[in-house]
Amino acid sequence: MTVSFTGLARLVRGVSYSGAIAGAVICFVLLASAGPGAFVALVSVFILTWISTRLGYGRKQNLGTAQNREGRTASQVLANLSISAGCAACFAITGNAALLVATAAALSEAAADTVSSELGQAGSARARLITSWKVVPAGTDGGVSIAGTLSGIGAAVLVTLVCVGVGMFPLKQTAASVMAALFGMIADSYLGATVERGKLLNNNGVNFLGTLAAAGGALLLAMNGS
Repeated sequence: MTVSFTGLARLVRGVSYSGAIAGAVICFVLLASAGPGAFVALVSVFILTWISTRLGYGRKQNLGTAQNREGRTASQVLANLSISAGCAACFAITGNAALLVATAAALSEAAADTVSSELGQAGSARARLITSWKVVPAGTDGGVSIAGTLSGIGAAVLVTLVCVGVGMFPLKQTAASVMAALFGMIADSYLGATVERGKLLNNNGVNFLGTLAAAGGALLLAMNGS
């Protein structure tokens, strides 16, 4: 399953060769640690991000923000998905079901962040900086738009519902996963507008911290709500 999925992801240029290798590791850890449901959730993230990356590709090229045609690299894959894999592995070791909610939140945030960014750039030439609300060109670090934000919320809800549907955790934990994913998405934008624009972190570092924030928030919410 891992080889087939990552091979297909490479074939449609969703990932580069290095991204396919990193994706295979992530996929195997999720599948081995959290079961087939986590694999299905990962596939849903890939489909959402692949479609959103392709939409409005010409506009993004003109903006200079288009994803490389060869797909996401290993560093990009690990920045977006390593936290979810880590949470799944911790679940396999401890058996703490709250870690499955954290896994889902990290996957949901990864989808939300990418979809909001890609569709925001595809739908508008302008955005607003999240820290000052000043109008900036679409694709600016920390820039947000209504279209992008709504798309990100939709992606987070969809991935979380996939996780519920495949039995990773009960329906009552849906809000914890979605709220944590949105918290991570907002944190990602703030970090983009501050530390990334200040050249203290690159985009991969910001994405990693965004998924970490989502997983941590979900873990707290799920444990307090159980």
